[in-house]
Amino acid sequence: MSERKYFGTDGVRAVAGEHPLTPAWVMTLGAAAGEVLKRQNPRASVVIGKDTRQSGDMLEAALAAGLTSRGVTVIHVGVLPTPGVSYLTRSLGADAGVVISASHNPYQDNGIKFFGPSGQKLSDATELEIEAAIDEVPGLAPVTGVDLGSVTNYAEAERLYTGFLRGYAPDLTGLKVAMDCANGAAYRVGPKVFQAAGADVFAVYTTPDGRNINRGCGSTHLEHLQRIVREGDYDLGVAFDGDADRALFVDSRGNVVHGDHMLLLGARARGEAAVVTTLMANMGLEVKLKEAGARLERTAVGDRYVHERLLEQGLTLGGEQSGHMLFLDVSPTGDGVLTALLTLGHMQKLGTTLDELHDDLMMFPQTLVNVRVADKKAIACDGAVQAAVSEAESRLSGRGRVNLRPSGTENLIRVMVEGPDEAEIHEIARTLAGVVKARGQGA
Repeated sequence: MSERKYFGTDGVRAVAGEHPLTPAWVMTLGAAAGEVLKRQNPRASVVIGKDTRQSGDMLEAALAAGLTSRGVTVIHVGVLPTPGVSYLTRSLGADAGVVISASHNPYQDNGIKFFGPSGQKLSDATELEIEAAIDEVPGLAPVTGVDLGSVTNYAEAERLYTGFLRGYAPDLTGLKVAMDCANGAAYRVGPKVFQAAGADVFAVYTTPDGRNINRGCGSTHLEHLQRIVREGDYDLGVAFDGDADRALFVDSRGNVVHGDHMLLLGARARGEAAVVTTLMANMGLEVKLKEAGARLERTAVGDRYVHERLLEQGLTLGGEQSGHMLFLDVSPTGDGVLTALLTLGHMQKLGTTLDELHDDLMMFPQTLVNVRVADKKAIACDGAVQAAVSEAESRLSGRGRVNLRPSGTENLIRVMVEGPDEAEIHEIARTLAGVVKARGQGA
């Protein structure tokens, strides 16, 4: 497959206003996407949604200008969680969907992520076709008159999406919930759906101003939510990230309940034969799943790899510790509010609580050491490093695990060791890091 120039694993992402997320370039991207979509359907339509970032309006306008310049109909759905844009794309029968968001990143960043007509991430082949078309845009014949596209604002978007979510909500009557909406895309949807299901909701970080999304709040900053739950006598807390495609819980004592816990609960409640997660999932999850008669499949870090493995294996349940969960029999993409509702439904089905779930899944101690090297690719096939890893795995003898992986952005090797004895894993990690450092300096 050709090398991507602009599209990463989660669309195009950068500091808003800097290349490539300048208005001029985004307009060109819109024109290129419009040209590709019109090859498939001359009357193509695209749904566009966004989170609460200051730059969202600018990028939305530029993208819409590019799309309509090639004759594509644009349907604005306003501020809506990423999975809400996915839902509206498929429910409205659009040819594609676009969400303008940088997820859990600070407000200065933004991104453009495309969905196909099924609500899943746009195929790699189509993204590459759009990239190729970017260079063709200046030479395209202009579209004029009645052939130009138009823009409509779809006022029913939030109502339709919340209606979809309410269809999966258990009866939450009497449940006291503290909710952190991250000043992001779920600031209206989250509280509204939980309250409609009967919960007594105290929602915080629901006043976005364009610059406070994810700032000291949301699923990557749980400290305030933990304090609210502990001091306010709540049954639980739930937090979303900026675009609300992930969720994390806090139990009634303030303990964090993350993706590993939710995968265990989901596997038990749904009777899953297998669950897909990443290399970073704790070995304690693997042990508990085995007790429940389910196997654990690991992928590289990243929800796209979890999604690919689920499809390959014909499975439905997967996710990451970050709370990015996939229930492919319900939705084709991660959905934080849906994840929270399904998790609470699983709790009711099994008659358990988050407190009990937290205590049931005993997490193995884990240590991570970053080692700077000259050539991270060379380390993967270095004989001395491989021998050291084999020796460490032999020492753990099935009681733990070892993982060495290169950083995606820096010349670092991440040495991760996990096992029941904290002193032992720290010693093994130090030894391994020493070997990697010695070999890496000469790489």
